[in-house]
Amino acid sequence: MATAIIMPRQGQSVESCLITTWVKKEGDPVKNGDVLFSYETDKSSFDETSTVEGTLLKICKEEGEDVPCLEVTCVIGTPGEDISALLPSSDVSQDAPKEDTTRAAPITMAPVQAAATAAGPSDKISPRAKQLSEKTGALLSAAVPTGPDGRIIERDVQAVLDRGFVSTNEEAPATAAPISPVAPSTTDYMEEPLPHIRKVIAKAMHASLSEMAQLTLNASFDATQIRNMRNDIKANGEKLGLNNITLNDMILFAVARTLPAFRGLNAHYIDNKTMRYFQHVNLGIAVDTERGLLVPTLFGANTMSLYALSNAAKILITEAQKGTISPDMLKGGTFTVTNLGSLGVESFTPVINPPQTGILGVNTIVRRIKEVDGKDVSYPAMGLSLTFDHRALDGAPAAKFLKALCLNLENFQSLLMK
Repeated sequence: MATAIIMPRQGQSVESCLITTWVKKEGDPVKNGDVLFSYETDKSSFDETSTVEGTLLKICKEEGEDVPCLEVTCVIGTPGEDISALLPSSDVSQDAPKEDTTRAAPITMAPVQAAATAAGPSDKISPRAKQLSEKTGALLSAAVPTGPDGRIIERDVQAVLDRGFVSTNEEAPATAAPISPVAPSTTDYMEEPLPHIRKVIAKAMHASLSEMAQLTLNASFDATQIRNMRNDIKANGEKLGLNNITLNDMILFAVARTLPAFRGLNAHYIDNKTMRYFQHVNLGIAVDTERGLLVPTLFGANTMSLYALSNAAKILITEAQKGTISPDMLKGGTFTVTNLGSLGVESFTPVINPPQTGILGVNTIVRRIKEVDGKDVSYPAMGLSLTFDHRALDGAPAAKFLKALCLNLENFQSLLMK
């Protein structure tokens, strides 16, 4: 009996997913556990594996399509069996027998329409490919199908355009559509559509900067103690049963322990009407991934020990980089930390992730001079850049938080004892 494979729902907030690659093609045998296709949400990517065995009878959604969750993507079964009841209505209508029109009066066709007829029946051309060909005049008879079951898809039409095969005479009969080569461009460049995640990031960052009154304060602290502690753990961690606790872990720990005393920065500013203050620190960690910036959330970070926080942060960062993190772990943050210190950045202006009211940027360590007992002494200074929403709190409370954070980091061993 045939089985319909639906688009899974990855997280309660996910409404649709984008199919990126079909691994199987129509007619391919399928075993239990075989990867059928890859797909992505606006934050993560996944592989859909089969839970049944049989033959891939029908692919209902193409690569590049944004498919609503729980909608049918393909059907697996036995060749020859009736699967019409499992197909989306659009696919059923396409697969239905075509009415005989051989006795109909002749119809004058534009070259693009004639080219589509020459390329094959309408169900061999995707709607997006057809729309692009009608818009540009691409000659579909020159297209090389690469879609499922020999179907012409959008990239095939784009390849036709790149080769210069376009129709230029709208009055010419269908059998004599001239081919006119397009003059080569004088500028060498490549255009790519924006990935879905890039659109999401762009929208969020634009909204953040256009709707908030953002201000950035910069400060630095003496990183001697946390560097020495980091080196001791690195050298003796295995003997002590500790993992590789990093400087970033220590900064996350200090932020989580400092924030509860400054509720204006551990809050959400909602619709110019409400301030939502949180009892616990749900710490967002900005992570650079191949697909773009992701910010997984470390829930209840203020209740964790340094060791527990370090372990949890590493798991979140790894899952974000692999693209396997649950979308539910990419929301709910109350404050965010973004670290560019490893890239040598000495100061920058981080952008707040709304509706949060603050974000901390961590900078690289530089050597500076300070006076100790009347003598100039060099020390490793780490810079911190705090951006806050001036609608939610004033400069003085933000500056006090930054000062308290620097003091806790300079006296990190004392912070661990609190």
